[in-house]
Amino acid sequence: SRANSDLVPKEYIRKQTLVASERYITPEMKQLEAEILGARNRIEEVESRIFNQICNQVSLETEGLMKSAEAAAMLDVFDSLGIIASEKGYVRPELNNQGRIEIEAGRHPVVERIVDTGSYIPNDTILDPKDTQLIMLTGPNMSGKSTYLRQVGLITLMAQIGSFVPAKSAVIGVVDRIFTRVGLQDDLTVGQSTFMLEMVETASILNQASRNSLIILDEIGRGTSTYDGLAIARSVAEYIHNHPKLGCKTLFATHYHELTDLSDNLPRVRNFHVSVTENDGNVIFLRRVMPGGADKSYGVHVARLAGLPSTIINRAWEILHDLEDKEDELSSLNEDDSKGFQLSLLAETPEYIKELQRLDVMSMTPLEAITKLYELQRRSQD
Repeated sequence: SRANSDLVPKEYIRKQTLVASERYITPEMKQLEAEILGARNRIEEVESRIFNQICNQVSLETEGLMKSAEAAAMLDVFDSLGIIASEKGYVRPELNNQGRIEIEAGRHPVVERIVDTGSYIPNDTILDPKDTQLIMLTGPNMSGKSTYLRQVGLITLMAQIGSFVPAKSAVIGVVDRIFTRVGLQDDLTVGQSTFMLEMVETASILNQASRNSLIILDEIGRGTSTYDGLAIARSVAEYIHNHPKLGCKTLFATHYHELTDLSDNLPRVRNFHVSVTENDGNVIFLRRVMPGGADKSYGVHVARLAGLPSTIINRAWEILHDLEDKEDELSSLNEDDSKGFQLSLLAETPEYIKELQRLDVMSMTPLEAITKLYELQRRSQD
């Protein structure tokens, strides 16, 4: 306190004066304070000096260290591939340059580890540019179409990187690239809708693929209206099959059952479906890929499995039955109209048609032609 300031030793140095007291330090304390405050700077200087020395020493051995790191990484990869192949019963694939892919009892290397042991259903695959070039795969949602597509792509990729593959046997024709269009998403950052992004990616695949590529397409055209989507999907499939620079192996999954008709017109298209069965109104997914097209999509069944309220499911069944009835009626009417049109061809040709056939168009002026055309149009409507 200030009242006792006369008792302060002479070597003390006044540091701060307060209202009722004063603070002092000693020369030793001042020196210690300076050392503590400067210690951090000295530590950083020492750390920087040591780090630079280490970097200079390491730089002299950069080439050797990089080779050692690369060798260790390769060893780690091969060790991991060997372990998983041994544990999961992978087989050594046979590679060839003939382009044929033949997989017996193939499995998805990731999905089979997630599901219960022994519950994964393996499937066969045959793709051959001379015979089974394009597989048109149909089946309901959740049946396993996308898993099957990815499975074939992964097995092909694993074989070409030198790995054993999850299958009973595999003959893999070497491909130059694997192109995939799987899944739906949009890109808000560049203003691209789901459908636009789908078309951009599809165009990129078609412009870059070659005869030795593997193309995997999942639900092309589903991001737009039914007729537009069906038209685009069919034209893409025809392009891949017919274009002289393509003709590459393709897996094409779709919900458009109309595309199964392509096998009637395109010789290298084969239809396959993921099989399901019904039991007391419930759908059971068998996960087995079988020849032939699917008979229906089972969309309402899947909606019920997803947990939609029963009122929505019942109403969906009513609407579905109404749409199917209308489609049957329209098909019947079209058949009747077709028959009626064929009968009308046997009737006498109308007079305005005969007059149109007699016209010498090349000798008429534009105004005369328009006038005569208007007259014939009016007579056809009477």
